[in-house]
Amino acid sequence: MSWSQHAAAVLENEYVLVRPVADADREAVRAVAMDPDIWRYFVSAVTDETDYATFFDACIADHAAGRRAVYVIIDKTSGRVAGSMSFGNMAEADKRLEIGWSWLGRDFRGKGINRWAKYLLLRHAFEVLGAERVEFKTDILNTQARQGLRNIGAVEEGTLRSFNFMPGGRRRDAIFYSVLRAEWPRVERELATKPKVTPLDAALLPANG
Repeated sequence: MSWSQHAAAVLENEYVLVRPVADADREAVRAVAMDPDIWRYFVSAVTDETDYATFFDACIADHAAGRRAVYVIIDKTSGRVAGSMSFGNMAEADKRLEIGWSWLGRDFRGKGINRWAKYLLLRHAFEVLGAERVEFKTDILNTQARQGLRNIGAVEEGTLRSFNFMPGGRRRDAIFYSVLRAEWPRVERELATKPKVTPLDAALLPANG
């Protein structure tokens, strides 16, 4: 079974349930996705119903075609859909993949949901798929995402300048992070036992934290 087939699985702990997206999730995802703040640093924007339909249809199509393993994140405390996250760029021959396309609705930020969802995907990548490298990338301006990646123990690797266009026409500098197989035992231990890992300098964080 290929990574694209084996990547999609139901993952959970006491805090979150992370499961493959289905068309039946369309309205539950929509209920938390129609917030412009979510898409500020995304390479596509959801500003109206047409945008949302395009976005969700792409999730379903990518998942079905094996281009991504798209997950819906359920907050176990409320039982509600909290957001989404994906495996993508799955280079099985090189045992390398990316965790990304990550977002949470406004009500679910700052509660550890992102942290636990990434923990479950990292564990699946290393312990089930047998990955040697899991990578992440984000907009260099997205200090909150950079903080989150530092907090899960990912190592900052460098910046690819003028990486791609953003919806407003800006050229994004993409900053890359990774966790390697040899680092996973330490990262897993820190994720499981520490509330935070190493924060960014407070001066880099946005005013709303």
